[in-house]
Amino acid sequence: MKVLWVEDHEPVRDMLAIAADKAARSRIQVDLVMAPTLMAAEARLRLERFDLVVLDLGLPDSVDPDMTIARVANMGKYRIAVVSSMDTRDQVVEAALRCGANIAPKAVFKATLPFNRFIQRPDTFEDFLLEQMPAAAAPARAA
Repeated sequence: MKVLWVEDHEPVRDMLAIAADKAARSRIQVDLVMAPTLMAAEARLRLERFDLVVLDLGLPDSVDPDMTIARVANMGKYRIAVVSSMDTRDQVVEAALRCGANIAPKAVFKATLPFNRFIQRPDTFEDFLLEQMPAAAAPARAA
């Protein structure tokens, strides 16, 4: 699974990079690409194909969360998952669903993510990413 994670906080990006490295060493198929800004994410989306885009809504170069999702959603056919500390994350995801975006129906509160567990148990990192995908992806993992 190829994942673009858009995250502006460097400590979070560092933990995710370690988790992705541990997953690769455990032969878990997660190709994680990081982008610190919306502009950087858009550049990657123009050049590469992703299965999942994990999106923080509080990016330094985008003040409107609805527009952030719209810009990312209009760039390709991939699943979007919102992982954010923003108070309005649930309402933003609901609005995106009503507009027909291919987005995970529940936003994730970033502060509750078990980053240390992702590092210690790479399978939990993969499980989290798969949970963000449509239900049709679940049988593929069992194969």
